Amino acid sequence: MSAKNVRVAVTQAEPEWLDLAAGVAKTCALIAEAAKSDAKLIAFPECWIPGYPCWIWSRLLDVEMNVAYVKNSIRLDSPEMKQIQLAARTHAIAVSLGFSENDNNSIYIAQVMIGPDGQILSHRRKMKPTHMERTIFGDASGECFTSVVELPFARVGALSCWEHIQPLLKYQTFSQREDIHVSAWPSLTPHNGESELWSMSAEGCQSLSQTYAIESQSFVLHCTALISSRGVERMKTSGGALMSAPGGGSSAVFGPDGRRLTEPVDCCTETIIYADLDMDRIVATKLFADATGHYSRPDLMWLNVCRQVKKMVREDGGEEVLEPAGKALVEDC
Repeated sequence: MSAKNVRVAVTQAEPEWLDLAAGVAKTCALIAEAAKSDAKLIAFPECWIPGYPCWIWSRLLDVEMNVAYVKNSIRLDSPEMKQIQLAARTHAIAVSLGFSENDNNSIYIAQVMIGPDGQILSHRRKMKPTHMERTIFGDASGECFTSVVELPFARVGALSCWEHIQPLLKYQTFSQREDIHVSAWPSLTPHNGESELWSMSAEGCQSLSQTYAIESQSFVLHCTALISSRGVERMKTSGGALMSAPGGGSSAVFGPDGRRLTEPVDCCTETIIYADLDMDRIVATKLFADATGHYSRPDLMWLNVCRQVKKMVREDGGEEVLEPAGKALVEDC
């Protein structure tokens, strides 16, 4: 059962580029700041630690940068992650964290949901890295579906970046009955009015989060990073296609009917955006449409999902299987 009102915090901040220790310290400081303002949940962007690998959109290969990125990516069971868990527990706040996950020096775009007791309640990886991201990040297996958890105040889920254009993945996430959704992004470049894809711009990506709110009837925390001139220099992206100039912040909160609930903030300003969510608004919107409930047709259409985590080496033909995360109109393979 959701609380009547929930205060949330959405970060718009610059990562500590390629510096794991500094990134963890900044994360913990932001957690403490949000908790001091009575937030129950704080959201961080995609690859917040150690920062999104912006250079991949500017040049094909940078071995030195790649090595530094892998070495500063965070392991799931590590002292650094435990430090963030401790901060969540100390300040009694839930944390949705986007990070580059180092798994035996292979890296994945990942998210964890940490409860206010400091426990990791879900761990997921981005189902399919987008375009140039595939030059350094691996694909997820069934763990991409562990998206939604029950927190003391609401059911909260998360997806990364262009996963918000994946209709089937979105529907599977809807079926887990989330009340609040974290839409995690890197820094986003405004559209220049020319031939570049509007769908990849700050405006286009924000519209995807807004659409997700309408489709899911959930509150959406659109969470972005920003990049400063220092970050451009560190990433060596000056003159590149994306993330090549200061800016990129466009964080916002959308209501379950799609309306924007927070005021725009300058794209170069580091801040935490707060919103007080009236959870009854979800009930009001679901009266009109519920894509996995009364507005569905399971007799005509349904989604089949394979939640198994496929391993390269399996004993006796066995596979590690995740616990089902939702029912609705989703069937397991």
